[in-house]
Amino acid sequence: MLSWENYWPDLLRERIKEAGAGGRNIHVYEGMADSIYHAFGLTAARWPGKTAVVDDKGQALTYGRLLDMTDRMAASLKKKTGIQKGERIGILLYNGPEFCVSYLAANKIGGVAVPLPGKFQRPEILSLLEKADVTTIICEEKFEPWFENLEHVTVIVSKSGPDFGLDWMLRDLEDNEITDGVGTWDDSAILMFTSGTTSRSKGVAMKNYQVMNSVEAYAATLRLTQLDSSVIATPMYHVTGMICILSVMLAVGGTVYLMKKVDADRILTCFLENNITFYHASPTVFTILLEKRSSYPLIPSVKSFACGSGNMAPENIRKLKEWMPQAEFHTVYGMTETSGAGTIFPGGAADSPWIGASGIPMPDLRIKIADDDGTELMENQIGEICLKGSFVVEEYYKQKADSITEDGWLRTGDLGYYNQAGYLYIVDRKKDMINRGGEKVCSFDIENTIHTLPGVVEAVVVGVPDSKYMEVPAAVIKLEKGTNVQAEDIKEMLKTRVARFKIPEYIVFVEDIPKTHNGKIDKRMIKEWMRNIMEGSPEISGVK
Repeated sequence: MLSWENYWPDLLRERIKEAGAGGRNIHVYEGMADSIYHAFGLTAARWPGKTAVVDDKGQALTYGRLLDMTDRMAASLKKKTGIQKGERIGILLYNGPEFCVSYLAANKIGGVAVPLPGKFQRPEILSLLEKADVTTIICEEKFEPWFENLEHVTVIVSKSGPDFGLDWMLRDLEDNEITDGVGTWDDSAILMFTSGTTSRSKGVAMKNYQVMNSVEAYAATLRLTQLDSSVIATPMYHVTGMICILSVMLAVGGTVYLMKKVDADRILTCFLENNITFYHASPTVFTILLEKRSSYPLIPSVKSFACGSGNMAPENIRKLKEWMPQAEFHTVYGMTETSGAGTIFPGGAADSPWIGASGIPMPDLRIKIADDDGTELMENQIGEICLKGSFVVEEYYKQKADSITEDGWLRTGDLGYYNQAGYLYIVDRKKDMINRGGEKVCSFDIENTIHTLPGVVEAVVVGVPDSKYMEVPAAVIKLEKGTNVQAEDIKEMLKTRVARFKIPEYIVFVEDIPKTHNGKIDKRMIKEWMRNIMEGSPEISGVK
């Protein structure tokens, strides 16, 4: 077992204390805020005139202004919707101040923020609203028609235009309507959906103390302070954007630049013009940035990178180091269920003999490798990665899951091992989850959707290697005899049914889906088929 106490300095260990919450003992950092709103409020009181966020148009909000907007939004939510503590508030907003204010306001009044993917189609979003029992949704104006006929759901629209989209919510409030926050450590803070460990979408229920422990651990291990700044260009509805960057920066007093999409030139220009010091992204985004390095040869301000959502190729880590030698590269490993990162590569990975590893346990986290029976394995033995700690969630919303054991271990569904130095290595995913550039694609969901299309008898979706996204979906489909359907027809029909990143990059029609000797679909053979086809191998028997 890897235990965090063996890795971190005495000073950091001494900061973690036992405290009471919900009638039980939990671990918290000394002086830790009750909630992300509370942490943000303390920051705003200390540096009210400091820039907190800068939106996609370059408009800046100070901590004082952001706090005032948050307080007014919180009061307005209670006044206009009657929302109660513990109710779930859907947030279907792009990266911008509106997302920040909605998240913080929900947290202030004890509501549970439910971030929703802006890339999803209407049926997918409605399914998540139902699973989460959302009573209020805050959305972009373009999504308003999706919710016109919903019962028991209050819709709040962020208006399009040059001004703050929720400005209409902040008016007509008396000062005495703005009250203090009500959050405690044991209150639910975020319900974030994942397609993680069991290939089925589950609502991960995060409490305030789990979010705040993750924030404190990130800030401490990466040594982030009010002098730091970062960019969020990937969607904020993911744990990376919402917790690992936004929440951390608002807690320490840093500045966050918000972009609505990944654009390498804009990101790198932002690095240069605003002296960005910290950047957290997926291997796909770093690969995109590396393609532009000849156009931006000198970027001296960045002091650290963090990379999750998959292991970045060691070759690319070294290229990044050659480009920005002053910056340390920290590989991290985590998931929604860990409220952020569970491991971190201390120091810089580029110069380490253990480059390619995912690092060591975060403070207050333990790791064990187990076989299928749950028996703990030793170093260099491959098994399922299991995590336990103060920011590992305890449950899924209204759903029993075998992935969280009775004694608090999270069975990640990922396979890995640790070496003699105590560094964790990720080997593979145990389930059939496809990781497309950090966006998780559940093969089961796409298969079911393809099965609904005219003329489809059977469909199997697998992940295949991709130089840009690491992995993309590929579909093998058996059609009814006489059906005249092309690959582009399938893709076109899927555009209105699933998010674009879920649409298979490759589609192959076959006479029969290969099965194993016991009648199960042989995904290993299908992956080999797809690799051979992509490499231009001769025609494979049974493939059209």
